[in-house]
Amino acid sequence: MMKKMSWRGTALMIGAFALISALAVTSAVAAGPVTMTVTAVGKKDTNPPPIAKDDVQFFVNKERTQIADWKRGEKLYLAVVIDDSLNSNVASQWGDLKAFFAAQPDTTLISVSYARNGTAMVAQDFTNNHELLDKALRLPIGGGAFSSPYLTLLDLMKRWPSTGDRRSILLFSSGIDYFHGNFPSSPDLDSVVQRAQKENINIWSIYYPDAGHAGRGFFRTSRAQSDLSQVADETGAESYALGFGLPVSLKPYFDELSMHLANQYLLTFSGNGGKKGKFERIHVTTELANVEFLAPSDTFLPPAQ
Repeated sequence: MMKKMSWRGTALMIGAFALISALAVTSAVAAGPVTMTVTAVGKKDTNPPPIAKDDVQFFVNKERTQIADWKRGEKLYLAVVIDDSLNSNVASQWGDLKAFFAAQPDTTLISVSYARNGTAMVAQDFTNNHELLDKALRLPIGGGAFSSPYLTLLDLMKRWPSTGDRRSILLFSSGIDYFHGNFPSSPDLDSVVQRAQKENINIWSIYYPDAGHAGRGFFRTSRAQSDLSQVADETGAESYALGFGLPVSLKPYFDELSMHLANQYLLTFSGNGGKKGKFERIHVTTELANVEFLAPSDTFLPPAQ
């Protein structure tokens, strides 16, 4: 009788241990929430219609993945970064930039920084006070301020705590990396893209020539514009340029950007990045006519909990 009781107790203990172990394994591989910003674009860059979750198809590594949440982006943090190496006549565009500031809703908080020596020199922290933003605009230093806009982006993102809201950077730059060069591309490009994808930051850019002759070579300028375009494409944004010369007006770019920022959604899904986390290819699409999405090329799946 004692032997029977002993075996029965042992069996119960083994079963309980197996159950606890199973629960531990299940907990260890639990998926975590991943959120990214998706921009809806209408035909010929017109305002798209409102889009519901059921209108969206989402794929991770070509596999259809369930969307846990899809909602309009309300609060936005927009960091404006002006490369201090730019030709000083870019300041003639500040009137249109001020109009862009004024057109943003109160839920959009904007900062102004200047890219110099690989760092982001903050002239005005995030605010929706447009008068303060206007006062932060000045002439770029021009000659002597040549550095790397990509190191500046990394510096800014490292010091930018996440609140779970939308975050975007608007970079004014020639895209030339004077520290490391742009052939075949800036060596800091992948780090910028991965950091932005991991932290859900869209990086928009507007091309403008640098001061002096160093940044006017066709090959160098072409490679630099390609780098700006790659950063924008892979972080779910756009890069604006009109050839290699001085644009007559930046207002069309500001108008289009305002429309894009007003049509952004936060897409959330469950993702399991294994023990260390990993980047995965994603794709967002819809069957709605005349609507497409700007979204990051990849997203970071967090380590399993």
